[in-house]
Amino acid sequence: MSGIVIQEVATRDGFQIEPAFVPTADKIRLIDALSAAGFTRIEVSSFVSPKAVPALADAAEVFSGITRRPGTTYVALVPNPKGAERALAARADEINLVASVSETHNRANMGMTPDASIRGFAAIMETVRGQVGVNATAATAFGCPFEGAEPEDKVVAQVERYLALGVDGITLADTTGMANPRQVARLVARVLPLVGPERLTLHFHNTRGCGLANVLAAYEAGARRFDAALGGLGGCPFAPGATGNICTEDLASMAEEMGLSTGLDLDALLALSRDLPRLVGHDVPGQVAKAGRPLDLHPAPPLRAA
Repeated sequence: MSGIVIQEVATRDGFQIEPAFVPTADKIRLIDALSAAGFTRIEVSSFVSPKAVPALADAAEVFSGITRRPGTTYVALVPNPKGAERALAARADEINLVASVSETHNRANMGMTPDASIRGFAAIMETVRGQVGVNATAATAFGCPFEGAEPEDKVVAQVERYLALGVDGITLADTTGMANPRQVARLVARVLPLVGPERLTLHFHNTRGCGLANVLAAYEAGARRFDAALGGLGGCPFAPGATGNICTEDLASMAEEMGLSTGLDLDALLALSRDLPRLVGHDVPGQVAKAGRPLDLHPAPPLRAA
């Protein structure tokens, strides 16, 4: 893989914690625009209980309304077999399963231990096997705000359990933005031989300003797929202090400046990001949309008299 693959997660991971409900028609228009901008992977929504995540209660309607671009994989997060059945009915191309490495975080997020979550994934696999792709995420892989650092052996063991279930891909998620570049490089080096760069995704948050540095560390260790959210939207409701995901257009801009292809229309992304405050009702963290691309040059100031 000569460049990087960016999976857009704003309409799921971003919108899930927004206090104001983003109208279904706006979600559909945004996903269609993201498809047109060249994304090959978009996490559209989540088939969780509407009571638990009311912001994504319209997941089925969104999947039904989007215009599917050939070559783009449309992903749904699912928590249980019922959610998997709903995702299948909505014609999701892939489902994403999530369990935390941290027991405390998984109990807060899922109401059960990580072991119980993974045992439940076996039932989901029976529901979807042969019908849809499956990705499994190891959340809090780089640290937990309640337990601290998670041992690398523990993370690798969870990845191995996922692979034993027969999943197609693995995501290592820095759910709380605790990762640092050296830690990222070490863990990616351990997991890549098990998964391969075409099946491994890294999910970073920019909570402590290390998001893009962690991408670069993962890339140099051999990773090629990364989650990101338009405008830097997102966060985790069960991770105190966690801020948004790494920003899609900031990552795409950095990659372009480094000569790494993404297949994305950066100008289109910037236009979409600049419209996000209208959709969500507040400013968003993305930087390039505010500052402009590095070579968006400005007129020289007038010369001062000698």
